[in-house]
Amino acid sequence: MTSSEKVSGTLAEHAIGDGTEGVVGNVIGNVIGNVIGNLTVIGVRHHSPACAGLVREAIERLRPAHVLIEGPSDMNDRIGEFLLGHELPVAVFTSVRVGSSARGSWSPFCAYSPEWVALTEGTRAGAEVRFIDLPAWHPAFSVLTNRYADAELRFTEVVDELCRQFGMDNIDTLWDHIAEMEAGQTSAAELGERLNTYFDLVRTASEADRQPGGGSGTDSDGGPSGDPGGGLGGDPSGDSGGDSSELTSDEIREAYMARWISGALRQSPDRPVLVVCGGFHRPALMRLAAEALSRPGDAAWPKAEPAPAESTASYLVPYSFKRLDSFDGYQSGMPSPGYYQRLWELGPSGAAAALTEDVVLRLRKRSQRVSTADLIAARVNGEGLAAVRGHRYPARADLLDGLVSALVTEALDQPLPWTGRRLLAPGTHPAVVEMVAALSGDQVGRLHPDTPLPPLVHDAEAELERHGLADKKSATLDLTVDSERESSRLLHRLRVLRIPGYDRVSGPDPAAEDSTFTEEWRITTERDRLAALIEAGGYGPTVELAATARLGERVQGGGGLEAAALALFDAVLCGIEDLSQEVLGSLSQSVGAGNDVEPLGEVLAAVLGLWRHDQLLAAQESATLGTVIDASVDRLLWLVESAPGAAGAPAQPRRIAAVRSVRDAVRHAAARLELDTVRALEVMARIADNAEAAPDLRGAAFGFGWSLGTPPPDAERTIRAAGSPASLGDWLGGLFALAREQCLEEASVLPVLNDLVTAMTDRDLLVALPALRQAFGYFPPRERETIAGQVLRLHGVEDSVRSLVRAKIDDPVALARGRELDSHVQAVLEREGLIR
Repeated sequence: MTSSEKVSGTLAEHAIGDGTEGVVGNVIGNVIGNVIGNLTVIGVRHHSPACAGLVREAIERLRPAHVLIEGPSDMNDRIGEFLLGHELPVAVFTSVRVGSSARGSWSPFCAYSPEWVALTEGTRAGAEVRFIDLPAWHPAFSVLTNRYADAELRFTEVVDELCRQFGMDNIDTLWDHIAEMEAGQTSAAELGERLNTYFDLVRTASEADRQPGGGSGTDSDGGPSGDPGGGLGGDPSGDSGGDSSELTSDEIREAYMARWISGALRQSPDRPVLVVCGGFHRPALMRLAAEALSRPGDAAWPKAEPAPAESTASYLVPYSFKRLDSFDGYQSGMPSPGYYQRLWELGPSGAAAALTEDVVLRLRKRSQRVSTADLIAARVNGEGLAAVRGHRYPARADLLDGLVSALVTEALDQPLPWTGRRLLAPGTHPAVVEMVAALSGDQVGRLHPDTPLPPLVHDAEAELERHGLADKKSATLDLTVDSERESSRLLHRLRVLRIPGYDRVSGPDPAAEDSTFTEEWRITTERDRLAALIEAGGYGPTVELAATARLGERVQGGGGLEAAALALFDAVLCGIEDLSQEVLGSLSQSVGAGNDVEPLGEVLAAVLGLWRHDQLLAAQESATLGTVIDASVDRLLWLVESAPGAAGAPAQPRRIAAVRSVRDAVRHAAARLELDTVRALEVMARIADNAEAAPDLRGAAFGFGWSLGTPPPDAERTIRAAGSPASLGDWLGGLFALAREQCLEEASVLPVLNDLVTAMTDRDLLVALPALRQAFGYFPPRERETIAGQVLRLHGVEDSVRSLVRAKIDDPVALARGRELDSHVQAVLEREGLIR
């Protein structure tokens, strides 16, 4: 029998969640009351107001000696930081760096998080409050970016069967049905018993799906199983009773949490002990706690394992509802945090009314018409759907479906995001976008001023003050001035660390034709800046060290030659010389193995740009830069000459740019680096004369020598023989990309092109026109105006080009006829299937 069939049978037996009756049948235990001696374990869904209410009531009734919470145990010595008086939401962020690898983990808290309620209410009740889960740096969290992600989402077969039995779209609507809409309407014991059954079903099915013999070698999140007996975490399980290498990450964590529970029970044998954990872990923790009590042991707390690396740190960070919302792709549990915040504060009726008002206000603010009749219809529809679905008040999906039925009158191109765990897709109806945004909420957390912060935050603030950038909204920096170049480096380091609010508007470009010696920056105050700085603190204590580590991570992370070249340019802009040498060494070794023209051309352009900026960016005549340039030119000449030609293939701008980067290297670096100019010219001459080569490469090769001061013997004859109408524009694109100025200066070029175009039939012109337009796009607007004037004069027209192009038509009859002709052409094209 499959796990789904078992779930079906259990559901039929217990019939949970009908809204009027409690659970019937055997369950592991009540939520309020003794379960094992004086132990009470409350299984919760993270970020659930219903579960938060159960926790609050349990603390009020039990007055426990200990409140143990699923959370990072390495923060136990810093519990006071949580109680300073922050504006929620906040999160514990842990950064882990081991060698060149890095990862981050979050443990978010909002007002209705059961863990937050346990922390604050337990402290208020005089209990000893502790986190009991493994630190986020432990290998058990290697694939979890969010400690409080929903465990049941890993077992889709079970969840799908539950949703099918109850006629629900997804786990979120199912949870609202059995939990959130019943909170406050049924007793805590009855609601808790119902939730216990739900979590036990998920756990039982997950264990049934595991391979015989105790594990498949992967944890339930899809990552590798860990060995709790060694490595980063030591032995969290104590007496695990088996081969620890077989344990999944969940089992490793549960064994560790059970040791905390055992310690609390032994320290306070006559006082209640309350445990708040994810409902998925509840059955295992109860079993492990019972086993621990049956064996002799002491009352000591588990020893906290030291962090495995110097670059491991945990800090509180401000968080936001937007980051918490699963509709934005976060690995969180419940969506629509703004709605559940209102549900926690106002109850289901008040939440529905408040969120309906928010949706209407958002739509009206965006000039969307929402009448009073629409509002009444939305409310009536929502209440009607709630009644049909067995809810006393509209649930989240009832509210949203009611709003859609009243406010959206046309067909929807995308499924409604709340019918499944979907991100907002492109093309989602604007009204639906506003509904999701309203229910998501815009609340952003704020840390208390006394909250400890990583050194990077203080270093960044001090550096911004030192450079006079702390209060500026923009900055224009002259890179030839030492102090302003240092300011530029600071801003680039913040940009590399992805700190919001520092955007370079203009400045040096590695592929630019001309050197630029000034930078323009736009500096804005972003509310996510502090959180980003705290999270970037895992890279290092200072802005320079953190940016160095971040760039090193980019290089090690792969991405090909282009990524390495961009990292190199960023390293130079940041003034990080050590990393620059490391990256250059790697580049010089890998260039010779490159097989693609386009990325290798971009590497050459980037490195040559650095070489040309020389002392401006402290890269003057670097020997390693010269090695990379020499190797890139040599490799590109070989690749370009051997590139296959394809009949009818359009011009490839990146490939043309690669030829141009070779030309620039020969033009600017041949003398100093002793590049083989003669060989380069010979290769390009062979390509230009090769009828089998691609037209854009033939054109670029023809312009190569011309742009270096070697005029072709007969440019007019070569252009006339460039190719058919289908390939002429591609050939010209390559030519103009490299020898634009020479073509303007050569008097015979435009008359020849005019003759070629004039001789084309209408069909040939239609075939040639797209590529011709692309080719002339290499000329800037002023030069295109000059070309147009010369062409007009070739046809005997002396009027200004602007008067011809921008002529104003005042005749309304002529305008009407023109529009009629456009409509007729459009209809014909659509009828013939030429456009859609």
